[in-house]
Amino acid sequence: MFPLFETIKTVDGNLKNLDFHEKRFRYSFHKFYGKPPGYKLKEVIRVPDNFNTGLVKTRFRYNNKNFNIEYSFYKARKINTLKIVHSNDIKYSMKFTDRNQINRLFELRENSDDILIVKNGFFTDTSICNVLFFKNGKWFTPGNPLLKGTCRERLLLEKKIIEKKIHVNDLQSFENFALINAMIWSDKFKPIPIKNIHY
Repeated sequence: MFPLFETIKTVDGNLKNLDFHEKRFRYSFHKFYGKPPGYKLKEVIRVPDNFNTGLVKTRFRYNNKNFNIEYSFYKARKINTLKIVHSNDIKYSMKFTDRNQINRLFELRENSDDILIVKNGFFTDTSICNVLFFKNGKWFTPGNPLLKGTCRERLLLEKKIIEKKIHVNDLQSFENFALINAMIWSDKFKPIPIKNIHY
């Protein structure tokens, strides 16, 4: 019913990074339906009073005629270890509600907290995050992600991270990694040792 969605971090009733969500929403709507949406996110999202305090996940699902908004208090999933999985045919270029391909790969995580997807030999994303790799005092992000996350786009624009195609064989040249998405982003990345990524 709603093939596409946006997840927006909401803090004390304030929608975060909204300009980047708006840009992706308009791009995805036009690409999927062949026409621009007839409204803006900021015009239709009104955070209810009972979700006006604390950290809230605002989930905006939509089709070409309608939309649905869900609010829930958010607690981040703890992710410290990643399992490398390979899939050359996976596609997730927009925020589709159908995540069956990703969910099937997630089942291969074994004892790790999440997966790190490799496509045609190059790192892409985890099941829910864009990934960053650290070396020589700089943070790099894969140049061919499955999904261009809103946090990733903002950090690239602000030149806080560098886009680079990263081959699976280059993993050990990095010192740490970090995870970012719409809900867990901040300007101070939580570094995790590269040894926590398992082949």
